[in-house]
Amino acid sequence: MIRVLVVEDDFRVAQVHTVFVERVPGFAVVGAARTAAEARELVDSLNPDLVLLDNYLPDQSGLTLLTELRADAIMLTAASDPASVRAAFAAGALNYLIKPFTAEQLADRLTSYARYRIQLSTTDGRLTQEEIDRALRQLHDGDRQRTQKGQTRVTARLVADALRDAGQPATAAGIAATLGIARATAQRYLAVLAEQGEATMTLRYGATGRPEHQYEWKTGASGP
Repeated sequence: MIRVLVVEDDFRVAQVHTVFVERVPGFAVVGAARTAAEARELVDSLNPDLVLLDNYLPDQSGLTLLTELRADAIMLTAASDPASVRAAFAAGALNYLIKPFTAEQLADRLTSYARYRIQLSTTDGRLTQEEIDRALRQLHDGDRQRTQKGQTRVTARLVADALRDAGQPATAAGIAATLGIARATAQRYLAVLAEQGEATMTLRYGATGRPEHQYEWKTGASGP
């Protein structure tokens, strides 16, 4: 069981976060703190595995407290400015979720965190670079947008990889031929990649004059 401490100055919000956490199998909230001082005391006495930390606390910012915590932490805060996000990760936050968020969004990140812990605890001795890379991928797997209804993450990954590997604009027919799937299926997944900003879509006019969609992987995109 992963033991969680909720640090949130608004007790109603803290109750909501507690309910969200308790819905996720393998997680239990062991305490809640409304101030930085109380959070320090509870970390010392309860020894939680994970702290869900707000930035706006009445006696000290969560970002300052973060540097002192002897536990993993995920920021749950309304602070969305780039400086706060950079400061949180520089101070050791494992993830960052902007309020308001849904129970599903938090559950995705908690589940990924659990997989990250398992990956780092099942290895004897020293870690290889591959094992570290795998743990980090698992840690942030829950950050990705969910695939749409009727789609599978495996197929979404295959289509994204095929488009990325193409290295140039590709059509749904071309991706379908590469993967051995129906053109309509490839078209659906490519359209989602374009909607999510992972790919760009343009029109190509063939000899018949009918336009055909072309998709190109966007540099820097992470994929599904």
